[in-house]
Amino acid sequence: MVRIAGVNIPDNKKIPISLTYIYGIGHPLAGRILTSAKVGKDKRAKDLTPQEVGKLRDIIEKSYKVEGELRREITLNIKRLKDIKSYRGTRHMRGLPSRGQRTKTNSRTRRGNVRKTMMSGKRKMEKK
Repeated sequence: MVRIAGVNIPDNKKIPISLTYIYGIGHPLAGRILTSAKVGKDKRAKDLTPQEVGKLRDIIEKSYKVEGELRREITLNIKRLKDIKSYRGTRHMRGLPSRGQRTKTNSRTRRGNVRKTMMSGKRKMEKK
């Protein structure tokens, strides 16, 4: 199993797909990394030579922010927004969508499955 940027890359998948297991690398960036490392896109991770793995590891670690460093930067950016009490920061604090989505409906991901509907005013009597 190949290990790049602290992540175990799956052996049986093609290398562009398996690079996306690293946080911060998507399909387009994986393609750019492979062309700069001169590695074929049809290869599987288990078929890579140690030199190719070394090239990929060097390119990813030197050129791009991935995994822990990227996560830390994102959390610091959100913390900064919260500290200056910007609109986006207050939305993050309240756990609501911060990019302009409506919240009367369709914000289940951020709010959880909270259904606020009208019920009858009376409570049901408990059974004795």
